[in-house]
Amino acid sequence: MKIAQVTPLYEAVPPKLYGGTERVVAHLTDALVDLGHDVTLFASAEAETRARLVPVRDQAIRLDPAPLKSDLAAHMTMLAEVLKRADDFDIIHFHTDMIHFPFFERWADKTVTTLHGRLDLKDLAGVYQRWPQFGLVSISDDQRRPLPFAGWKATVHHGMPADLYVFNDKPEGYLAFLGRISPEKRPDRAIEIATRLGKRLKMAAKVDAADAAYWETVIRPMVEANPLVEFVGEIGDHQKSAFLGGAEALLFPIDWPEPFGLVMIEAMACGTPVVAFRCGSTPEIIEDGETGFLVDTLEQAVAAAGRAHLLDREAIRARFELRFSSTAMARRYLDVYGDLLARRPFAEPPLDDVVRPLRLTEDRTFAASA
Repeated sequence: MKIAQVTPLYEAVPPKLYGGTERVVAHLTDALVDLGHDVTLFASAEAETRARLVPVRDQAIRLDPAPLKSDLAAHMTMLAEVLKRADDFDIIHFHTDMIHFPFFERWADKTVTTLHGRLDLKDLAGVYQRWPQFGLVSISDDQRRPLPFAGWKATVHHGMPADLYVFNDKPEGYLAFLGRISPEKRPDRAIEIATRLGKRLKMAAKVDAADAAYWETVIRPMVEANPLVEFVGEIGDHQKSAFLGGAEALLFPIDWPEPFGLVMIEAMACGTPVVAFRCGSTPEIIEDGETGFLVDTLEQAVAAAGRAHLLDREAIRARFELRFSSTAMARRYLDVYGDLLARRPFAEPPLDDVVRPLRLTEDRTFAASA
């Protein structure tokens, strides 16, 4: 199968540090290649991939030191490159929200669009009502709730290579928080949980410019005033095995409809249980009492984090391999692609291709009777 993967251009593929969507695209692309498919990746030039790379920008937007740049222009340029090659592919898989809809109406029946973000924004409904012909994939069932009428074809949970993170059955006794410092991620809850238990908390987190005020006024004072808390900063894949694997539990105390939450399966890959608030996708990812605990209150979270060490870390790793490997993800997407191809009507052959055989038959018949 000839497949195009079209990624956002904000982060490298895979990201050097923080970044979810581009990381998933990288893992999916390589897994599809490993399964024997002909894959082309449209991405920035520093992408690391086993697929054929079409570089559409010199570097990822967040890594670009240029003070002035247009993310819209960058993505428009990429779409133009995909459009030029649209007839070369059996499937064009977009991970760029809805920006391609007006340009690919003619090819809608060969596109798959995975939506990676939250869908409860005011203006989204009108877009999906206007372009219902584009088949959509959600990354959790919960993600669909704001747009139940949209053209959903499947839910495909994220996955990643089974050998990317190292299993660790000997944690070092601390709790971990990994993600962004932002109000919806509730790092304040993580600090509170660890403090109530008297346990160390390591926080590996990115501080976006949009959340700088929240960091400076709320979280940083909490970190600096608490000897149990160590702020590590932003980390990359090569550091996550040690960080997550050494933790007794990952705290995932979110307060928003998280569409997936990649860090949960990263922790599971290391054998580390997850204590997650029952919000967004977490009930679909965490098997309560098996791979972690689902909680509704801070008190429940404290109790769950206190008994997380009792869970079987080998069993957690095994559940990750079964449910969330990149190969499992790729196979689920291949089911989506196959269904799309099966539903596509066969194109009528050009008129010349029909007339020419008829003429040859007539000529041969005439020659035989002459």
